[in-house]
Amino acid sequence: MNRFDYVRPATVAEAVAAAAQPGSAYLAAGTNLLDLMKGGVMRPARLVDLARVPGLDAIEALPDGGVRIGARVRNSDLAYDPGFARRFPAVAEALLSGASAQLRNAATVGGNLLQRTRCAYFYDPASACNKREAGAGCDAREGENRLHAVLGWSEQCIATHPSDFCVPLVALGAVVEIEGQAGRREVPLEEFHRLPGTTPERESVLAPGELIVAVRLPGEAAGFAGHARYVKLRERTSYAFAVVSATAGLRLEDGAIAEARLALGGVAAKPWRVPEAEAVLRGARPGAEAFRRAAEAALAEARPSGDNAFKIELARRILVRALTLAAAGTPERLPALPASPHAPHPGVSLHG
Repeated sequence: MNRFDYVRPATVAEAVAAAAQPGSAYLAAGTNLLDLMKGGVMRPARLVDLARVPGLDAIEALPDGGVRIGARVRNSDLAYDPGFARRFPAVAEALLSGASAQLRNAATVGGNLLQRTRCAYFYDPASACNKREAGAGCDAREGENRLHAVLGWSEQCIATHPSDFCVPLVALGAVVEIEGQAGRREVPLEEFHRLPGTTPERESVLAPGELIVAVRLPGEAAGFAGHARYVKLRERTSYAFAVVSATAGLRLEDGAIAEARLALGGVAAKPWRVPEAEAVLRGARPGAEAFRRAAEAALAEARPSGDNAFKIELARRILVRALTLAAAGTPERLPALPASPHAPHPGVSLHG
């Protein structure tokens, strides 16, 4: 590990000023950053520790029925918050499907948004990776790429974003609050992550030194609580990132779908909302035919980036499964295997 400076600011303003210096990186729990530093993938010259910065670890109910989540709120604390899980069950299910309990007890909301891809070539400093080093090339293009992107990829990068949490967040219209030297600004999560294009090293809209201070869900997102699910297909049922995942939220009126919110994970360099599929479902009766049409619309622009054509059909089927589960109704309690397609029948409490 290379040598680096270590700073512990006492306020958001101090943190932003410290991180504005070139080569700086924010440290929250470090569940991703420290691994990358140990492997020589990231070599920050300065770590700005947020542990003592107040005001970043609160879960606040908003007057419109929404919620404001501080960037340092731990994943497990958010998932197990009764009020939050009741109003945004798909988000809680996504959180509980990610990593191990030990990691969820440490990992933070802000860090989850900013976690780096799990592409093996990105993690290997001996491999060419444009995301790690601009202009180096992309060994994944001709390498082991069965788990790589099928939407939004470019010749420069075919990596995927690994977050479970971000998938239902983007479907529900989450907004990211950002503090920087120029002041505070807000960005819809759907616009926060960047597609690779010709600059895959730029993964988000954050400017140097800018800090995520909170994520906000609007009150209207709670209107999907009765019919909302997250489904994740992984190569191991526990402690694995998604091969593909999907979230579905439905608002039903008189037996028809008045509104749908849909997003996919594991298919692109960002959580992928699918408004075309939402439009297909508006006014339709819930059922296999409507769900399949929505899935076709969601993956209409998908194309393989290598040996991964199977992911396109897999993503369609996972979206249909998420819609089927959502239509059946949100369970009273989360499944013992959150987000698993192998969990028992939907809509039934799976705990004693």
